[in-house]
Order: sequence, then C-alpha cells, then structure tokens
Amino acid sequence: MADASLDDLEAQRGRLYAQLAASGDFRRGSISENYRRCGKPNCACAQPDHPGHGPRYLWTRTVPGRGTRGRQLTGAELEKVRRELAGYQRFAALSEQIVEVNEAICEARPPDVDAAVAPSAGTEAEKGGSTSRSKRSSPPR
Repeated sequence: MADASLDDLEAQRGRLYAQLAASGDFRRGSISENYRRCGKPNCACAQPDHPGHGPRYLWTRTVPGRGTRGRQLTGAELEKVRRELAGYQRFAALSEQIVEVNEAICEARPPDVDAAVAPSAGTEAEKGGSTSRSKRSSPPR
C-alpha cells in the first residue's frame, strides 16, 4: 500500500465500504457441541464407552460488562447461526482492511499548510475557567 497513490487508496476504501454495506447478517461468538449423561443408572449413557446424550449445540459470546452469555440452539437454528458467525469473521477481516487503508490514506495525505499556519475560528478551544459558579461555597479553613 505504500506505493499506492492517494486517489488509488481512496478508491480502495470506497470499494471496502461498499463491501461492508453488503455484509448482511452476522453475530459474534462460537458454537460448541456437547454431550451429557443424564444420571439415570439404567440409561445407555451410563455405560463407560457411551458418549452421552446429544449432541446439543450451545452458542456463546462475550457481552462487555456482563460476562459470557450462551443459548442452546435448535437443530433448525444451527446452520443459520453458523452462517452468521462466518459473516462476523468476514466483517472483522473487512474492518481491519478498512483501518489499514485509512492509515495509509492518513500517511499519504499531505498536511494542510494553510490550516497549520492560521487555524480557522472555532477549531481550537479557548483556555479559560468556567463561567458559572456554584451557589454553595466551602466553609473557610
């Protein structure tokens, strides 16, 4: 990307944004396949070489601030959720490509000399204290 012109990079970013807009449904997480033993002594799953009842499919994902959340999937949901998880992998890879192209654009774009010399009004915050005071004041020490 270092050899690409600014116009080429912006065109590439536009194509990536178009792909992002067409990404469709996706979700984070993973699916685990589980087998379990029911605990009944006369059941076939109690035999030493039996894998247990199943498979059962559990979709899990991490929810920020809330830990890991999971939900058991029905047989009808399984392929749908697998496609959506694959869609998330494509989305994440595409997002990373967009970041890389944007970084290259930032490096390739020349600095705006006029803006660096004379900033336009309202672009910089003025230094100063607050204009309103609290009606309550601390007792003198």
